[in-house]
Amino acid sequence: MKGFTLSALQKKVGLVILILGLCLAGFLVIRPGRGRVCFRGTCFSIELARTAAEQAKGLMFRKELGQDQGLLFVFDQEKILPFWMKNTLIPLDIIWINREQKVVFIEEMARPCVQDPCPLIDPKTEARYVWEIPGGRARAVGLKVGDQLELKY
Repeated sequence: MKGFTLSALQKKVGLVILILGLCLAGFLVIRPGRGRVCFRGTCFSIELARTAAEQAKGLMFRKELGQDQGLLFVFDQEKILPFWMKNTLIPLDIIWINREQKVVFIEEMARPCVQDPCPLIDPKTEARYVWEIPGGRARAVGLKVGDQLELKY
């Protein structure tokens, strides 16, 4: 019985398929507009809001957000960043973070807005990032003002 051997063409095709598969796997793991926020060994998978349109939409109209998911608003510079809960359907913890990636303010369990106009949540301190996670998660992981975060985006 003869052994099975691959032709040079079959080897090349196989190599191309392997390379394409690895590229696709890398794309799925590291997608643009995604990242992680880590704190004391707990990491959250995050979406990024960098453009004005993404920031205006935020988490509006979302009916759910996974326990270890969130949205990170990335601004060009530190400034006072009031937020509101307009058209937001789920309670959120909203965390303001400075350029050194330290927590400067936390609004726990911000509730969906039911009045018009929606009241602003104003930290009255400058931040470069604002991170939204499911309501109650900041307390559950022990997050406090002054804590250092690791932002990967």
